[in-house]
Amino acid sequence: MAKTVLVTGASGLLGRQVRKTFDIDSWKAVGTGLSRINPPEVIKLDILDAKEIERVLDEVKPDAVVHCAANRFLESCSANPEAAKALNVDSSRALAEATTARGIFLIYISTDYVFPGRKGEAPYKTTSTPDPPNVYGETKWDGEKAVLEVASRSGAKNKVVVLRVPVLYGSCDEPKESAVNVLMSQLWDAQKVQNGEAKIKVDDHALRFPTNTADVARVCRDVTKMYLDPANANRDLPGILQFSSEDQMTKWEICKVFAEIMGLPLDGMEPHKQDDDPKVKRPYDCHLDTSVLQQLDIDVGTVDFRTWWRREVGAFRH
Repeated sequence: MAKTVLVTGASGLLGRQVRKTFDIDSWKAVGTGLSRINPPEVIKLDILDAKEIERVLDEVKPDAVVHCAANRFLESCSANPEAAKALNVDSSRALAEATTARGIFLIYISTDYVFPGRKGEAPYKTTSTPDPPNVYGETKWDGEKAVLEVASRSGAKNKVVVLRVPVLYGSCDEPKESAVNVLMSQLWDAQKVQNGEAKIKVDDHALRFPTNTADVARVCRDVTKMYLDPANANRDLPGILQFSSEDQMTKWEICKVFAEIMGLPLDGMEPHKQDDDPKVKRPYDCHLDTSVLQQLDIDVGTVDFRTWWRREVGAFRH
């Protein structure tokens, strides 16, 4: 009989792809969203409401939940820490309590931004000590601790997993959904910059490891299958996992790739080497070590960044 997965935040960049990946793999894949809903594939859920969480779980009866819903916008989290905590921490704890009480497996999607990203420290292992540099990272780390604490307290073995991922890109409805996709929009905007006008500044300091949502979705599916497999019931499987591509680029280097693919000049943009953003502190290098996934024999391969974008924009060349 087909298993069922519930994907929170399924109208967002990652959640949409996760739901699709499980669906293609013959799971009954139900997503949740707050505003962009499309029953029966994506149903309404206010993740801030613990009673609503319980109602939806009892209605859908999933074998697994992949929790993608989060506030991942750094400026928004810094501007309203309480709202960020409510979504990234409190709702995650409530979800973990509801899933563990029902014996449902949970993946909590976390971030490389739980680490400080100081020069010379990366790659970070799953055992490295988090030290988030901003409110977003703090709330995601607090969310990690909350869901793992619920699992520990309830004695729910192999029922809660934290999966840390870096900056993501992929097919999206709006470029602003991804800090990578939005750079393609900025490249087009730069074409309108006239001589003498201020150029669009792009960060050429911090190292990023852009990872495709389809690869993350595949890992979520493979991890779910492994943790639900009765043959692994007595194994002590890890509670924290990390996944990342090895494509290391600054945002400026990403723009250079886009310019080459699109055949557009970079005249309206300029690299920006400043270390510190006056509004939100961003880490320099949060590269994630993926060895724990590899030890579990989970495929950590990723699509090549340049190749994916050529295909996405219809510029694929043999």
